[in-house]
Parts: sequence; C-alpha cells; structure tokens
Amino acid sequence: MVLLFVAFISFLIFRFVGNPVESLLGQEATVAQRAALEEALGLNEPIYVQYAKFVWRALQFDFGNSYRGALPVAELIATRLPATLELALTSATFAVIFGVITGIYTAIHRGSFLTNLILSTSLIGVSLPTFLIGVLLIWLFSVELNWLPSFGRGDVVDLGWWSTGFLTLSGLKSLILPSITLGLYQMTLIMRLTRAEMLEVLQQDFIRLAKSLGQSNRQIYFFHALPNILIPVITITGLQLGSVIAFAIITETVFQWPGVGLLFINAVYFVDIPVMSAYLLLVGFAFVVINLVVDLLYLLIDPRLRDSQMRGEN
Repeated sequence: MVLLFVAFISFLIFRFVGNPVESLLGQEATVAQRAALEEALGLNEPIYVQYAKFVWRALQFDFGNSYRGALPVAELIATRLPATLELALTSATFAVIFGVITGIYTAIHRGSFLTNLILSTSLIGVSLPTFLIGVLLIWLFSVELNWLPSFGRGDVVDLGWWSTGFLTLSGLKSLILPSITLGLYQMTLIMRLTRAEMLEVLQQDFIRLAKSLGQSNRQIYFFHALPNILIPVITITGLQLGSVIAFAIITETVFQWPGVGLLFINAVYFVDIPVMSAYLLLVGFAFVVINLVVDLLYLLIDPRLRDSQMRGEN
C-alpha cells in the first residue's frame, strides 16, 4: 500500500512537473510534431490509464527513457546503484558500530574525561550540516594532509553486473571521507539513544538484583542490560539507515560520488522527470524493505513478541 502511494506521487511528478514535449522538441516544434509526440508518450490518454500503465511498467522495472540521454532509466540506475549501496552500507556500518560502542561506554563510565570528550565532540555531528562536514574533511585530509582523495570513487572492479571499490586500495580510500560524512549524524543519534536507554536500564530492579547476586560487570552490562535496549536502538537505526540512502544526495554531490543521488541531482537540474520518479520509487522501496527487516528483528530479539503473536494466532 505504501509503495502504491509512493508510485502515485511519482506518477504526479512524472505527469505534471515540467513539460516533456517542450524538453524533447523545444519551443520551435510544430503543432503536428507536438501531437505526434504526445501520442507516442501516451500523454493524450486519460489520467487513470496513464497511472495504471505507469504502475505496470514500474513493476517490470521499466521507467521509460531519460530525457537527457535517451537511455533507459533502469539501465542508468543499475550502473549507479552499486556506488550508492556501497557508500550507504559503509556509512551505516560505521554509524551502528561506533554509535553503539560509544553509547555503551559513555553510559558505563559516566563523568570520565573520555566520556565528556565524546559527548562534546558528538555535538559536531548534530549541529553542523552534512555538506559543511564534508567540506571540512576534504580541507583537512585532502588539501592539508593529502592523505585521502577528495572526489570520485577510485578504481573499481567489475564483477559481472556489479562494480565494487571494496577490492582496490584507491576504492577503499575514496570511501572513507564520504562514509564518515554521511554516517556521522546517524552515529551521533544512535550513540545518544544507546546511552540514554542504557542509563535507564541500569537503574532497573533486575540490574540491582544481578549486582546483589555477585555477577560481574561484564555479565550485567552485556547479558542483562544490553538485550533490553536493543528494541529502541534497532528502531531508530532502521529509520536512520533509510535516511542514509535518501540523504546520500548531499554527500554524493560534495564528493562527486557517481551514485544514484548524484544522478538525481543532475536530473533535477535538467528536469529529467523519468529519473526523478524512478529515484523516488527506489527510496520508498528501500524504506519499506528496511521497516520489514526491523519488524522481523523484533521477533528474533524479543521472545515475548513471538509468544504474544503465537497466542494471538491461536
């Protein structure tokens, strides 16, 4: 149902934003040429017929041809999608690992110098906009220190239909700055949520009981407290992973990363409506899949949810 709504919004963009006839023929075209092109594109058909055809073609991954290069939109997205997915995967891994670790550490070691330093530094990830963080990282690590590349994807290896930068040194080095830029905000949110949930759980009665029974701090922190904070952490993490894909546009623009986000920015600039609509559908599909995975993880992590579901079914 969500995807149908997203498809409807995409169709409205495809149908009513801009004029494809003007984009393809120009202002000097004759009336006969305009009418012929409208018939070829199906623009003279009723709106509901156009929407039904749009959904049917989208189910077959057929989004038409790009106005700019006359290439199939699905082909353009397929060539750019590996770069975006690798960037999103790397930044999400960075955000989750460092966010959870620093969140647990700052909750356990309250008031320490390192905790105060981490919390103070994390304000950068919340306060500064993504593009400014990217520019600062480029200035420091690319211009001043000359350690890392400032743009591009580096060398890639073609594995059939997939091209990856994970297998080359320049590809891995090119991933570092954009991954940190894209994942820093998400890492800060995950860290602060993990810390808040951990502090709350550590005040619960079952934690006091575990301490009174003489259990070690490792057992208390990682076998009793940690499982009880996973549900809210996974919830916010799932939402942030969807945001990583949606907001990769800014990072890809700053670092000229050849992904779907940069393709979308160019499509907006040239009013390439088929590409814009396909990108919107892609982001909507990513959010639906991530939410489904999060719901399944709930059942896997919390046995109480499985038991209540089984009782409900019975």
